[in-house]
Amino acid sequence: MNQEQQLKLQAFLDGELPEREAREILAWTQRDGEAASLLAELKGTRQAMAKAELRLSVPTTREFFWSKIEREIQRLEPQATIAPDVSFSAALRRFLLPASALAALVIAGLVVHFHATPVAPVDTAGNDTPAVETTLASADATTYRDTSAGTTLVWFSDDTPAKAVKPTAIN
Repeated sequence: MNQEQQLKLQAFLDGELPEREAREILAWTQRDGEAASLLAELKGTRQAMAKAELRLSVPTTREFFWSKIEREIQRLEPQATIAPDVSFSAALRRFLLPASALAALVIAGLVVHFHATPVAPVDTAGNDTPAVETTLASADATTYRDTSAGTTLVWFSDDTPAKAVKPTAIN
């Protein structure tokens, strides 16, 4: 007899099988002597254990019993310590220390920002780009860049009103 068959007999004895399977197990125990002897042994063991089991009764209700256990657990847990009163000077020190450190950092940043030597602008156009100078007093420049074609166009315009200039011939 294998373990699965033994478990089926135990389930039959415990009343855990559906009615159809229970009838099949009963018919099997009537045909097989080994199954019948195992079932009889399991019944005897169950009855012996039921007689030997002590019956204990709790004199109080279930809720009261568990509430006593809960109260005992709470009593045995360490009580949370109450924080002592913090004086005004201690609270002020806890605030002023980080605030003064922050103020020192801000002042150092401002000093560095206003007293730093100016950095010359970096020529991002490259060394092969020609430099253009204009002598116009009030010249405006407009720049157009086309990165896909790699082209840059600078348009200079003069805002001063045009003077009547006589054309001169250069020899």
